[in-house]
Amino acid sequence: MAGRRSGRGAVSEPPLFIITGATATGKSARAVAWARENDAEIVSCDSLLVYRGMDIGTAKPSSQERAGVPHHCIDIVEPSEAFSVAAYITAAKAAICDISTRGKRVVVVGGSGFYLRAFYGAVTDDLPIPQEVVDRVRALQAEGLEALQAALEPFAPGRPDFLDWRNPRRVAKALERCMAGGMPLSELHARFRSATGAFAANARQTLLLERAPEDIAARIERRTRAMISAGLVEEVVRLRDLGVFRTGTPPERAIGYKETLAWLAANRAGGKEALLAAIVVATRQLVAKQRKWFRSQIPVDETIFLQAEE
Repeated sequence: MAGRRSGRGAVSEPPLFIITGATATGKSARAVAWARENDAEIVSCDSLLVYRGMDIGTAKPSSQERAGVPHHCIDIVEPSEAFSVAAYITAAKAAICDISTRGKRVVVVGGSGFYLRAFYGAVTDDLPIPQEVVDRVRALQAEGLEALQAALEPFAPGRPDFLDWRNPRRVAKALERCMAGGMPLSELHARFRSATGAFAANARQTLLLERAPEDIAARIERRTRAMISAGLVEEVVRLRDLGVFRTGTPPERAIGYKETLAWLAANRAGGKEALLAAIVVATRQLVAKQRKWFRSQIPVDETIFLQAEE
C-alpha cells in the first residue's frame, strides 16, 4: 500500500514485509506466492543478484517468475563494477518509493546479512573517503592483514573487540574511515551506533523460513546439480574471460563461482562430481553461519518451518 499520512500531517513510509532465511530454504518461491496474493512487488535483498550475467550460480529468479511478479534490485550493475551497501540502500529506497507510489505493497526477500541488516539499523555512514586514502589502504591490503592491523592500531589502542580483526575487508574499511576522519575507531563506532537506519520510518514485519538440516542438505545438492546441468561452468568461463573475477571482489568470492574457478585452475580434476562436492560443502558451511546470524542479528516476527515437500 502507499504511504499514509500520520496524525501530524507527515507522509509515513510504506510498510515492508520481509522474507528471509538461509540459502535453499525457498525464499524466492514464498516471496512470489506472497506477492501474487497481496498485490505486491519484490525488492531483492541479495548482494549477488545485483550483477548482470551472474545468473546460474546465484539462482537468480527465472524470467517467468520475474514476468509474473515485478522484481527490483536485480541486474542493476555489471559484475566488473564496484557496488556497496550504500548503493544498495539507494536502489532499494528508490524501488520501494516507486512501488508504493503505484499503490502496490512491498515484499523484501533475501538472505545477504549486511544488506538485510540495513532494513533494521545503520550499516554505513556518510563519511567521505578521499581517493588518496583508498589508494593507501589498498597498498596496505596488498601487503597483507598484518600491515592493515599495524596501520589501524594507533587509531584503536587495545584492539577493541567490536571489530573483527581477522577480517581483512573490515579492518581495511575501519582504517579508511579512521584515516579519512582523523578520529579514533571508538569514536567512529559510537557515532555509527547512534545513527538512524535508512528504513527506520518503515514498519517492518519479518518472516524467517527454516527447514530441517537433512532437508536443507538435500535441497542444496539438488540445486547445485541443477546449476551445473544448466551451464554453471560455461557461465563462469564466460565471465572469467571478460575479466570479471578480480581478486577479492564479491563475484570472485561468491560460492559456486569461487569453487568453479578453482576447479578450472586445477584442470577440472575429479570431473563435475568433484565440483559438485566442493560447492555443496561450501554452501552447507554458509548455511550454518547464516542460521546462527539470523538468531542474533535481526528481529524476527514469525518463523515458519517448511516441510520437505513444500
